[in-house]
This record gives sequence, structure tokens and C-alpha cells, in this order.
Amino acid sequence: MAEATPSTGSIFGLSSLVDNPVFAGGLGIASLGAAAAFARKGALVAVGLARRRLLVKVEIGKQDPAYPWILGWLSQPRENPGFIASRLTRIHDLAITTATSPRGPGAHGPTSTHFALQPGYGRHIVKFGNSYIAVTREKHSTANMNTGEPHEIVQLTTLWAHRHIFEDLLKEAHRLAAEANEGKTIVYSARGMEWSPLGNARRKRPLGSVILDEGVGEAIVADVQDFLATQQWYVDRGIPYRRGYLLFGPPGSGKTSFIQALAGELDFSVAMINLSERGMTDDKLAFLLTKLPQRSILLLEDVDAAFVNRRQRDADGYSGATVTFSGLLNALDGLSAGEERIAFLTTNHIDRLDPALIRPGRVDMMLRIGEATRYQAAQMWDRFYGDVDEDHSARERFLQRMEELGLFGAFPDGTPSHRQTSTAAIQGLFQFHKTDMESAIEQVQGLIPRKFEPEESMVEGSGKTP
Repeated sequence: MAEATPSTGSIFGLSSLVDNPVFAGGLGIASLGAAAAFARKGALVAVGLARRRLLVKVEIGKQDPAYPWILGWLSQPRENPGFIASRLTRIHDLAITTATSPRGPGAHGPTSTHFALQPGYGRHIVKFGNSYIAVTREKHSTANMNTGEPHEIVQLTTLWAHRHIFEDLLKEAHRLAAEANEGKTIVYSARGMEWSPLGNARRKRPLGSVILDEGVGEAIVADVQDFLATQQWYVDRGIPYRRGYLLFGPPGSGKTSFIQALAGELDFSVAMINLSERGMTDDKLAFLLTKLPQRSILLLEDVDAAFVNRRQRDADGYSGATVTFSGLLNALDGLSAGEERIAFLTTNHIDRLDPALIRPGRVDMMLRIGEATRYQAAQMWDRFYGDVDEDHSARERFLQRMEELGLFGAFPDGTPSHRQTSTAAIQGLFQFHKTDMESAIEQVQGLIPRKFEPEESMVEGSGKTP
């Protein structure tokens, strides 16, 4: 009898294993498990592929300007006709945003409060036009290193066939945001290394409500409008398209108020930086100017603060607690200065400024906004009491009394006076006596600056010390 070959023995051994019910059962179970895992993985791949082919997503981060627009759009009430649509778009997780604003014209008057409900964190379904959109709002565990605020995103998902709906949605959201800020001026301030709105948008201040000396305001407005209309002229000649203005004068003369009114007239926002603010450094200033909000007027307040810290950087790069003189100059016309920029600089101490700051290219127009003049006092009187003082007789008595007290820079006999007052002080007097112009005339002496208040030994009514 022939001996079994090794291969034959192996075959018989494998057959015996297959015939073994324990082995066969285990092999069958393993095969079923592998087939199930393979099918599950295939299903996941198929679903992922279907999602990529059939769905489209748009992700909007909190740092993007469109983020508040989308939240505002989501907070709008919607009507969903039909039983199914109303069930699909029913939102159960809501967040609330509260805004307060003055109800009356006075800054210290009563306030009105507005509440807006919007989808909270999570996943929601909304309807826009004939399309359904899945909205996912998420808050991440990471945070902005400068502000400490957690990162947030809003993700919008719809069918690929409806992908063009996003453009219409963003246009609608932007339109609603523009309507909400219509007639208002947004004021931005530096928060860390970012620009953020300083409170709610403010009602536009009429340009005529800020009364400067005759011809001063008109000259600035005409120059700014000419600048905005001649961009191509700058481009053709290779000149940086930016314009700088320096307004100087005592406090309360209307410098900042005029800039706010000008922004309202041009439909611009105001991006405000206080150079004396603690923590404002050269690097921070340069970085902020590279991210200046669109259609905004840059306002650099207290530019004389940069001259307190004139030293250069140390070897370790430290440049002091505030902006240095060289840092301010680089911000105005260096690499970080940027294009398409209107900058206003203000100071109460023109004597502290260096000639290098006010050369053309950094400051193109320099104007003094000083103490109240006879022209300004007359215009302010007409604005407050013009409806009751039709013949201007009371106005002439008011102006004559101011002249007697030397509040226009000289006494009636021509003697120079240093008692000049500010337009803010005159406005304060009129506001206190808003319904009684005779009392305003009687209290003109209260406009004399405290350091020039008359002594008890002064001759009553003369306006001059004996």
C-alpha cells in the first residue's frame, strides 16, 4: 500500500478541522462579523460620499463680519405655511440678546430695551425661500487669546442643488443689518488686537448740530469730499491714497463731536484709538491699522501722549507702556499705514507736537478748534431760542453781556481778556435754562472759567478788575 504524501495529509487534516463543529461555528461567526464590519464601513463610506456629493456647507466664524448678520437674520420672525414646514422648522433651543438705547433725545433720559430670540447652540432647521437649511451653531473649547472669548461658528448646510441660496441669504442678512443701523453711526474701539463696536450704534449726529467758527467746518467737509472723489487721481500719480487732519484746541471745543457728525454725514463709521490708553504699544497700533474697518474714519485721540514716550526700542524689543513717537510716525505713513484711509488726530496741547508729525503726508490739514467766538455763540443761541426770540433782541443782550465779561477774548474797550469760554460751557448753560432764555442771560457770568472768576472786590457789572 502506498504511503500518504504530506500534501494529502494536510488536506485530510484541514478536512477534519472543517468537519469539527466547534471550529466551523467559530469560523462562521468570524466570517459574519467581518462581513458586517465591511458592510458597515462600506455604508459609512457611501453615506459620506453621498453627503459630499449631495450637500454643501458654509462655515462662518465669529471673527467674520458676517457672523452678527447671520445671527440677526436668524432672530427674525418667520412664517412657515403648511403643516410639515412648521414642524420641521420648529426651534426649541433659543438664546436671547438684549439691547438698550435712549428713548428720548437726552443722553440721560429713559432707555428702551429690545429683546431678540435666536437659535441657541445646537442644530436647527430653517426655511429660506423654497430651500431647507440646517443651521449648526457651536461654541468651541478654544478661546481668542486676546479677548478671552470662546471661538464660535455657525455652519449652514443645504442640498447641492440649492447651493446658490447662500448668496441670497447673505445679501438678505446684510440688508437687515444695514436697515438696523440706518441713520446710525457705529463707533469701533480697540479690544485687545481686534476692533469691536463700542456699545450700540449711535444715532447720526447732524453736521449742523456742531457749530464751529465761521468757515472752519465747511472747509473740512469740502476737503474730505474732494478727497473721496479723486481716488483715481492719487492712483495715477502713485501717491498713497490717504488724508490726515489735525484738530487742536482746548477741551470742550467740539473736536470729537465734529468728527462724529462728519462720519454721519459721509455714512462712515468711526474707529477710535486713544494713544494714552494703558497697554497701547507700537506693535498693537500698527496691527490695528492693518485691520481698520471698511468705510471708517480713524480717530487718534491725544496724539501728544506719544511724545511723552519718545525713546526707541530697547534691545529686547520693549518700547514702553504707550505708543512711542517713532511708532506713531510709522503708523501714519509707514508700511502699516495702509491705503484708502481718512485719519483725524486730536490734541489739547499743540505745543507738545514735533514738526515731523505735522508735515504733509502725515497731516495734510491742521485746524484750531478754539474757544467760543461771537459767531458761534450767536448760532448756538438761535438753535436753542430762535423759535421764541424772533427779533433777535434777546440774543443781542446775551452777546453784549458776554462781551462785557470779556468772554470773546477782549473787553469792550479793547483790553485783552483771558476769560474765553468753550462752546460746551455755553451749551451747558442753555440746557440748564432750556425754557427760560432770560435766566440764561442773567447767568452768563457762570461761563467765566473758575480760574478767572471775579473777586468780591471787583466792580459789579464792569467785567474788569479795578
